Amino acid sequence: MEAHSVRRQLIFASLVLLAFVAAALFLLANPSRVEPREQIDERPRVRVVEAVPRDVVLRVRSQGTVVPPVQSELVPEVSGRVEWVSPALAEGGAFELGEALLRIDAADYQAAMRHAWADVIRTEAEHAHAEQELRRRERLAGSDVVSEEQLSDARRAERVSFANLEDSRVSLEEAQRDLDRTELVAPFTGRAREKRVDVGQFVERGHPVGTLYAVDHVEVRLPLSDSELVFLEWPTVDGSSEANARPEVTLSASLAGEVRSWRGRIVRTDGIIDPRTRMVHAIARVDDPYGQRSDGVTVPLVVGLFVQAEIRGRVESNAVVLPRSALRGRNRVLVVDAEGRLRERQVGVLRLQGDEAVVTSGLQPGELVCVSDMPVFVEGMPVVVAQAPGAEYTP
Repeated sequence: MEAHSVRRQLIFASLVLLAFVAAALFLLANPSRVEPREQIDERPRVRVVEAVPRDVVLRVRSQGTVVPPVQSELVPEVSGRVEWVSPALAEGGAFELGEALLRIDAADYQAAMRHAWADVIRTEAEHAHAEQELRRRERLAGSDVVSEEQLSDARRAERVSFANLEDSRVSLEEAQRDLDRTELVAPFTGRAREKRVDVGQFVERGHPVGTLYAVDHVEVRLPLSDSELVFLEWPTVDGSSEANARPEVTLSASLAGEVRSWRGRIVRTDGIIDPRTRMVHAIARVDDPYGQRSDGVTVPLVVGLFVQAEIRGRVESNAVVLPRSALRGRNRVLVVDAEGRLRERQVGVLRLQGDEAVVTSGLQPGELVCVSDMPVFVEGMPVVVAQAPGAEYTP
């Protein structure tokens, strides 16, 4: 029984061995092919711009409100009842220099004018008579007919009559001026901001009846910090520099559903620093803002409009303009060297203007500056440039 069991185990073991041998022979006869896997480049891809030195126009931005250069009250110099008001003397009404804006009833002043004229005629006659009498007595002064006392009286009468004549002439001039002042005329070309009178009202001398402002040009006071002044080329303190030497300024604002722009120049500064804000105010001037002297103005630059200003400053030579995203911190950038490795570089940043950084030192012409966000950076780490290395940053 035991011999039979041993035989069965030997037979089973032999079969298992034969199965393993057959499997090994099959695998040797049909070897499997291992496909090569493509090697993955794990270097980060970065975008770069080429450092190209060029002349860069520095610009300074500010904002302010459009104001008229001249604003004055329309004040009558005589009293009376208003008999006529010009349609131009209304809010927003336009008028020209010397145009009549308001008339006061002139009847009383015409009567005063006639009285003054009559006084002049009377005193002229009295003075003429006094002169004739003086000449007559001077001819008779050497005889016993006219005494020295009579001659003195004639001279006194002539002087008194002359003084009365001059007084009457002055009264006539005053009456004429008062009569002329019954018509109020525009002291400049402009527009009306406010009207405070109407036909039939009685106006008093010295009481304003309206507010006017000039429109031959407008001004905008632009606050600038001390750090921004170095980027501008200023006119002389009194604003007497040549017009083409004054910094250009572009004003813009949203008006009538669109962004509009106007061009002007910086003509002067306040000459003082505001003690509260520590700012200097530059005065921008725009000529003919309402297009009255030319057809080039499609949308007027109205008084009271809040505008953004961009002032054209000095030109910086051999500067490199980079996107602001290229900066790491205040004055560092990443440069891709000739071996495709990132190197951190300290650069001289002249200023930041908008989304741009103006760099004046630290970069060589043709170097590639990384503009991609690199949250993890190791000095000398290899990278792959994502675009052709000739790409220059164009603001």
